[in-house]
Amino acid sequence: MRTIKKYASTLPVIALCLLILGSAAAVAQKKFMMLRAGRPVVKVALSGMVEREDTKVPVEKAALVKSGEILDWTITSVNEGNAPANEYNAIGKTPAGTQFVAGSASADGAAAVTFSIDNGKSFSSTPTVDERQADGSVKKVPAPVSMYNQVRYAWSASLNQGDKLTASYKVRLN
Repeated sequence: MRTIKKYASTLPVIALCLLILGSAAAVAQKKFMMLRAGRPVVKVALSGMVEREDTKVPVEKAALVKSGEILDWTITSVNEGNAPANEYNAIGKTPAGTQFVAGSASADGAAAVTFSIDNGKSFSSTPTVDERQADGSVKKVPAPVSMYNQVRYAWSASLNQGDKLTASYKVRLN
């Protein structure tokens, strides 16, 4: 009888310890399952070429880029993770002092190409601006290509483990 009373006072402490250990084991199991399930790790590289005299020169080797020359930007995305990247998007920016070249955006696969004129707040296949008409009314008209400051490539298909996608666009130096 005496030994039961002696151990009865330690039962709440033992129960609390078991509860804490069980919770820690559940958290560890959840983290392990998340790691085991995998995740995409997409590495993105941007490379540029200057179009000169019917040839292309890497931007880093072109001593000086002159007004009117065209820069050809390529975005390369590789999934180095262990799970697919779903609904993958890549965005290219039109550098300051350049203008997007109409019709130059292209990409691997079936990418939807959209453009932004507000630094990425919104994208549209044909961005529009308000234009005041002679009668005072306002009409939405296609934005001039000179206003395009970002281009977005959106793939509906997954970027699977080990796969690579490329997208490119051109800009002209002002």
